[in-house]
Amino acid sequence: MRIRLDRTMCDGFGACAKHAPQYFSLDDWGYASLIGNGAVYDGDQDAVKRALLDCPVHAIIEMADDTATAGS
Repeated sequence: MRIRLDRTMCDGFGACAKHAPQYFSLDDWGYASLIGNGAVYDGDQDAVKRALLDCPVHAIIEMADDTATAGS
């Protein structure tokens, strides 16, 4: 699984950092930044999918990943 964060869409709700803090950090104003290159380890996929689904503005995008997952 690979994700991308569209920072222009982020409204600073912080759900992503609550569910997957190892992949999302919040700046001083509460806006999210992606930590790392967007590759999600197999064991972290549930938390990242929860963050993706709970983002009210859909700023987190799951990218097609034809390569092996990061946890392989």
